[in-house]
Amino acid sequence: MILSFSNRHRYFVYRSACDMRKGFDGLSGLVMNEFKLDPLSGDVFVFFSRTGNRVKLLRWEDDGFAIYSKRLEKGTYEMLRDKNGGVIEIKSEQMQFILSGIILSSVKKKVRYEHRFVDKTSVESGVPKAS
Repeated sequence: MILSFSNRHRYFVYRSACDMRKGFDGLSGLVMNEFKLDPLSGDVFVFFSRTGNRVKLLRWEDDGFAIYSKRLEKGTYEMLRDKNGGVIEIKSEQMQFILSGIILSSVKKKVRYEHRFVDKTSVESGVPKAS
């Protein structure tokens, strides 16, 4: 797998520490049971070790799962965790920052237009709902 990040993919980070011995089946099981998402969706699922120096990314490609795994020789990744565990969705740029060692809270981004899609069924009922 060539590691590249795109806005065409969604990125989900598991907020609890992950056992880095898990492989394709173990990680896809976490996606189904903890994320409550389909591991075959093509989304990218991100797992960090307890010590914060290892990361695994799981993604379904057209014909099978691919895992990207990295162990830092020095330093740690920024951990997006809380005591309740759970899952958080991040943007591709944020994923690049985390893997590059950039602290997300230190990044200042200028305001940009963001198009919000309107659900057609709610418009028909008279109450537009932005998503």
